Amino acid sequence: MAGLDGDGALGPDAPGVVATTRAAPTRRIVAVRLDGVSFVVNRLAGLALVAYLYLHLLLLSMLVRGPDAWDDFVDLATSPPFLALDVLLLGGMLLHGLNGIRVALVGLGLVASRQKALLAGILVIAALLAFVGALRVLPGG
Repeated sequence: MAGLDGDGALGPDAPGVVATTRAAPTRRIVAVRLDGVSFVVNRLAGLALVAYLYLHLLLLSMLVRGPDAWDDFVDLATSPPFLALDVLLLGGMLLHGLNGIRVALVGLGLVASRQKALLAGILVIAALLAFVGALRVLPGG
């Protein structure tokens, strides 16, 4: 068969094979698309929020165990490490919600050309609001 060498591999005269004299790069640089990254982050934030919802419902079941169990949980929930998780939850909610608005606006074609700037603005707004939330929620804030 034309184009196959003795080992059955494609040779330089095979159809579609282009000979080149340039050396192949030693490292491959992967270009990361911003919309792909924001898509993945949005999905992960959404999944984390759904997991939190189930955890929240599970923790509310402590009400059935009586006031002592609930008081123990409230003591845990008002501890600084737990409050830090609340700030993380707030950040995830802000990121997911604001990025969802961005996705809707881009999907409608309203701001398709300004997608990167809008994403940067959303990240700044989410970070600022999460910082304000952290000041209000964490002890000493």
